Amino acid sequence: MCVGQVGNLLPHVVVPAIMAQHLMSPWQLSGGEAGLMASGYAFGYMLAVPVLATLTDRIDARLILLCGSALSALATVAFGLFAVGLWSATALWSIAGIGFAGAYMPGLKALTDRLPAGDTSRAVTLYTSSFSFGVGLSFLVSQLAADAFGWRSAFFITGIGPLAMLAACVLMPPHKPAPASAKLLDFRPVLRNRPALGYILGYGAHCFELYGIRTWIVGFWSFVVAQNAGQSLPGAIAVSVLFTVLAMPASILGNEAAIRFGRHRAITIVMVASALIAVAIGLFAGFSPWLLLLLILLYAITVPADSGALTAGMTASADPAFRGATMALHSTVGFGLSAAGAWGLGVALDAAGGPMSTSGWLAAFCVLAIGIALGPLALFWSRPRAA
Repeated sequence: MCVGQVGNLLPHVVVPAIMAQHLMSPWQLSGGEAGLMASGYAFGYMLAVPVLATLTDRIDARLILLCGSALSALATVAFGLFAVGLWSATALWSIAGIGFAGAYMPGLKALTDRLPAGDTSRAVTLYTSSFSFGVGLSFLVSQLAADAFGWRSAFFITGIGPLAMLAACVLMPPHKPAPASAKLLDFRPVLRNRPALGYILGYGAHCFELYGIRTWIVGFWSFVVAQNAGQSLPGAIAVSVLFTVLAMPASILGNEAAIRFGRHRAITIVMVASALIAVAIGLFAGFSPWLLLLLILLYAITVPADSGALTAGMTASADPAFRGATMALHSTVGFGLSAAGAWGLGVALDAAGGPMSTSGWLAAFCVLAIGIALGPLALFWSRPRAA
């Protein structure tokens, strides 16, 4: 399942990875327009996942996983064939997001349905942390392909990746869920589950920060390199890939810390540290590039370190009869705020001076810090109160 997920993630960040260098200038996109285009993926995901993930309480999740993976591959290739500007690109990228909505959380449900009874947090964390490895590979392959063969080839090459999950689906044994008692889109049992809802809202804050920085990391480091043209610095490809690949061990270690020290405490410490580092990056955007690289690498650890713990906390807190619906709301909130993060950073950049100004990046990183700082408030609200 983890190998299949890496294949499904190969197209995941093609647009953010190449837009600063290959799409914004030819299509004359502002920061807000580029952010809107990139956020189409998360927006399409957000619209589709309530239905697709909730359906996994009624039918075998692998069937939804199979169809979602196929749609993701087709939409990615279609982007390479037919995208010619902001609106066609946004529409096609939104369809790719709908495909991924049938792949990620239904994939997690297909996995947890086939795990033995007991604590599944390590298996869930391995699955969620392999997400980061897949995104890192997506950054690497898409930028290398775009630089070598043109940006359209990046979509043709990465569109092959979801075939790995199609193979995993074929090899998976069948599973029949227990009969569901609630209506298809009835989220009332999930909304009454305050502990699970706290993790869901915390995950939303995490996704706002994560997708915001992943959308703009190439643009930010391109700015840093341009500001320090006389120095020999690592390129945007190396920094974006390293930033993303560090997320996998960070997520695993973050979940281990949550198991040992308490989930709420560990997640809160990580989120507060991440907000402080984001502000520091913004404040030092015009200073030494090596200091910025160090801060970026620290940020690469704090941004994903809460991911596995949040998702494992959600699955552990979910009522087994409504686990699919709980995962659906988890993903809807998470990817809805992912879209807001990608677009919000673009708007902040435009409002504060643009993507080639230090003031623009200070505003962008402050937006990230505010977003993740809301996570601990959600966790505090969800704690059981004494009578």
